[in-house]
Amino acid sequence: MQLTGRNYIGARTSQSGTRTFRGVDPVKNVELETLYHEATGEEIDAAVRLAETAFVEYRRKSSKQRAAFLIAIAAEIEALGEELLDRAALETGLPMARLVGERGRTTGQLRMFAAMLEEGSWVDARIDRANPDRKPLPKPDLRRMLQPLGPVAVFGASNFPLAFSAAGGDTASALAAGCSVIVKAHPSHPGTSELTIAAVLRAAQATGMPEGIVSMLHGVSPEVSVALVKHPLVKAVGFTGSLRAGRALFDVAAARSEPIPVYAEMGSINPIFILPRAMKERGTQIAEGLKNSVTAGVGQFCTNPGVVVGMDDATMSAFVEQVAGLMGAAPAGTMLNAGIGRSFAEGAKRFAETAGVRVAAKSTAATVLPTQAAPIVFTTDADHFIADHRLREELFGPATMIVTGRSREKLEEVARSLDGQLTVTIHAAPGELAEYRNLVEILERKAGRLVFNSYPTGVEVCASMNHGGPYPATTDSRSTSVGGAAIYRFARPVCYQDFPAEALPEELREGNPRHIWRLEENEWKR
Repeated sequence: MQLTGRNYIGARTSQSGTRTFRGVDPVKNVELETLYHEATGEEIDAAVRLAETAFVEYRRKSSKQRAAFLIAIAAEIEALGEELLDRAALETGLPMARLVGERGRTTGQLRMFAAMLEEGSWVDARIDRANPDRKPLPKPDLRRMLQPLGPVAVFGASNFPLAFSAAGGDTASALAAGCSVIVKAHPSHPGTSELTIAAVLRAAQATGMPEGIVSMLHGVSPEVSVALVKHPLVKAVGFTGSLRAGRALFDVAAARSEPIPVYAEMGSINPIFILPRAMKERGTQIAEGLKNSVTAGVGQFCTNPGVVVGMDDATMSAFVEQVAGLMGAAPAGTMLNAGIGRSFAEGAKRFAETAGVRVAAKSTAATVLPTQAAPIVFTTDADHFIADHRLREELFGPATMIVTGRSREKLEEVARSLDGQLTVTIHAAPGELAEYRNLVEILERKAGRLVFNSYPTGVEVCASMNHGGPYPATTDSRSTSVGGAAIYRFARPVCYQDFPAEALPEELREGNPRHIWRLEENEWKR
């Protein structure tokens, strides 16, 4: 496919604006050929208004029709073959094996949501039938289920050009819920986004979906993002990225005359706590696994373990030496773009110059381009870590900080000092979790996912996954951006009181024609 560099307002392309930019090959740090046109205010308005028109028609589509649309998107993405993978590799520097896996995750989650639609119980149907003879007042007939919110703005993530971008989890879950979508493509992979959105539009046409069910806008300047979130017809936002950008969009949405939910996943430091007996029994193995987790994807995962906490003793000293040796010998890698590379270098320098922090090791691998980063490991003690909030901020890249405390109580103090996290990992020997129950209970309040004797990198796409957590990990700790439960972000409950049978949604009618699980008079039935 010949890339156009244009915005997609439904199936129509547009390039009204004068602001332009190009994608960049981060491996060579050179601009790529295609010129992309930043969306104007008029183009943003046109895309959102078309999305509203499409939503009115799309919400009337049956679950089976919406499922067929999602399945068709997955097939169209797969049909792009090597073209999509090659472009993603060119724009991100990610290895081909990683991108093949990410494409599978992207199509897999589309098919997962399709299966949820076909089964149907996700709508959470609840029925309490009328009792006209109840005294002193008759009981009305009440039936409730989830309905879609409306047009959703989805912001692509830099570190997942497929699974968290144009047709990624936010788009898939919003479409599954019955919403239309306006994608704000990430400027780090604009060509990958255009190839993907073209596949989505082919699927929409093949399955009879309304014009404007999905649009895509380009832009580097914050004004594009702000204008999209401010638009009065946008009813929710899905975002994955930095705390700064996510919080800015959240504040814009909250300041609207009609505030809307912003589901922003903004990363975390994903601490790993290693309890004493686990350190004594498996310290060497834990060190190897830690190095692999920290350096995977050049540390560019939102679940990268940025902090390791353990008891200050002889086994910890040996552990630090092992980690230092492994990180010092680890290769440098190419980051997603020069901006991320510069931020990592500046953050590492700031940590190294902070009182109480020591650089235990830095990779000896040479870095020449601003897109390259070398792994690094820091150490500090619990008191300095607790006293300086900057040490608890995310350093996005291949780095981790080992924090040591002299007592169980000090480890609990470290845990209490933590902000909200996507994940917390605990390495413990048999029975050791019970000994450290207070610590575990503190950590339960800090994270959306607790990992035992493993590592946080790697997020399974399934019904029970929770990829979220207390602020600042996300703006809403009750939600997840990965897994089947992600669909609930883009739906709201509607209750129908004393409605005639023919006017009820199929999911709420007598006889349960869809054969879904429903809560009828406080009893689950199918």
